[in-house]
Amino acid sequence: MSAHRHAAPAPVGGSLLNPATFVCGVLVLAMLAVLITRFLFGLGAVTNLNDGYPWGIWVVVDVIIGSAFACGGFSVAMLVYIFNRGEYHPLVRPALLASLFGYTLAGVGVIFDLGRYWNFWHIFAPGYANPNSVMFEVAVCISAYILVMWIEFSPAFLEHWGLKDARKKLDKVLFVVIALGTLLPMMHQSSLGTLLVVMGPQVNPLWQTPVVPLLYLLTAIAIGYGVVLFESCVASSAYRRQIEVHLLEPMAKVMLGVLGAYLVVRFGDLVVRGALGNAFRPSLEAFVFWIENLAFLAPFVLVGSAAARRNPARLFLAGVAIMVGGVFLRLNGFLIGYDTGLGVDTGWNYFPSIAEMIVTAGMFALEVLAYIIITRRFPVLPREGAAAAH
Repeated sequence: MSAHRHAAPAPVGGSLLNPATFVCGVLVLAMLAVLITRFLFGLGAVTNLNDGYPWGIWVVVDVIIGSAFACGGFSVAMLVYIFNRGEYHPLVRPALLASLFGYTLAGVGVIFDLGRYWNFWHIFAPGYANPNSVMFEVAVCISAYILVMWIEFSPAFLEHWGLKDARKKLDKVLFVVIALGTLLPMMHQSSLGTLLVVMGPQVNPLWQTPVVPLLYLLTAIAIGYGVVLFESCVASSAYRRQIEVHLLEPMAKVMLGVLGAYLVVRFGDLVVRGALGNAFRPSLEAFVFWIENLAFLAPFVLVGSAAARRNPARLFLAGVAIMVGGVFLRLNGFLIGYDTGLGVDTGWNYFPSIAEMIVTAGMFALEVLAYIIITRRFPVLPREGAAAAH
């Protein structure tokens, strides 16, 4: 048990009607209008998907990138419960909240992209199970992890509703749930990378490698810490709270360690496979490769020293940089570096339609809206006596 003592979480309070929630509400309504059209008239009515690109931004951004952004809860929980770093405990609940909605919306987002969406229940029917499928493993692990996270986060609801007995009973089995909550993300985040392995030569050699599952797992952990930096800075600014630099500074150091391990594996793999030369050719793929990796290198410049890690602005920028790197790593593999001309059906192009972008924006807006409502009404953020909700 941790010897660290922390302020108990408490609702921030304040009005739910403000410019931020209004903008989020408008984006969510626009998303719903597009989705009604999609479910009535099919994918072709609102998307630019085609036979060459059956997956667009609804899968790559909403699911693959969205689930990576939702790894903050997993990354912080691993520090606290696996490595017994109890000092980070105040970061667990807010990080878990962001993960909760990130994964839940990612799971819902898969249904948008299913041609025969009315058959989505097949994934839960043992008779339709294909245990040799990577997509089956991803679907099962993400579904199970969503359930696990709702259980992990349920103490916030139980405390709010005064259900003390239920909270005590849950505490007795919560360690099992937490163990599953650290195992399942490792499985499906690495399996998301395995999807690229399955695609074979259709993916550019800069992103087609047998170690891509490890690359996706390492970046998911690092992105999780980056998202916690971003979320902590934004929440502190929006709610006018004291930023937790004393926690974010050492956590950023851990993040740099994971990021360093990733870069060693990433460039070592390119050198061993003889694929690094592709990064110096005059091509779009080489250009976006360097954007991706410069974003991953930027945190070392921004928060490489202890003094720099105590600067909230640098912590925020480091979080943004690592999120940008994670976005490009996944966009490059699944969309920009896809269709190399060596696949079975070449010559296709894809750029998302306005309707697809509206749905993606609406999904992120819904997550922000839910975060605001939950943090204002339920005990998530640490109590801060001098803080005022606005």
